[in-house]
Amino acid sequence: MIRFEHLTKSYPTPWGRKVVIDDLSLELPSGKALGLLGRNGAGKSTLMQIVAGTLPPDSGRVISDGTISWPIGLGGALHPDMTGAQNVRFIARIYGIDSDSLCAFVQDFAELGAHFQMPLRSYSSGMRSRLAFGASMGIPFDTYLVDEVTSVGDARFRAKSKAIFRERMKTSGAIMVSHNMKELQEFCDAGLVLENGRMYYFERLDAAIRLHKRLMEQ
Repeated sequence: MIRFEHLTKSYPTPWGRKVVIDDLSLELPSGKALGLLGRNGAGKSTLMQIVAGTLPPDSGRVISDGTISWPIGLGGALHPDMTGAQNVRFIARIYGIDSDSLCAFVQDFAELGAHFQMPLRSYSSGMRSRLAFGASMGIPFDTYLVDEVTSVGDARFRAKSKAIFRERMKTSGAIMVSHNMKELQEFCDAGLVLENGRMYYFERLDAAIRLHKRLMEQ
């Protein structure tokens, strides 16, 4: 369960403050894979960071009865001056996971070769995403926050990423952002639409997609 209680977030602009989340109160069910839809700039990544606890709201709070991953794909959990291996060991210590086991899993999954022992500043954006995705998949979270990351890499690596993500979804929930509607339909069974600071929950993903398309056409 993830519950939003009077959650508000805004940013300053030359024309005043832009509210991206406006007094949101909503409870999301446990164990659901939710597709998060919204136009560019609607606040999807902002919401994901608030849920993860890496960005404070202006007011209100997020309550959860389970563990939540960092926003996979945004790379905020990784330090550029540390090597891939050091980052993974640091993450393992934070979440109470055996660091040797997590390192072995990520090294095999992310396929970074010698770069695994090199600083993150030398990584491409795709390599950073593969490292972050591998580290998150090696930890048994109750809810995974995923931002476009299964599109990283060549066709073989994308297939491998989707396979392990599908396996995790058997026992966990997720909030997933993607502009690829087919990908959302492949993984998600319910949907969220974020528009003008409001968020709407749909038990069926196709209903969320229909609303999102109507809003984009306006």
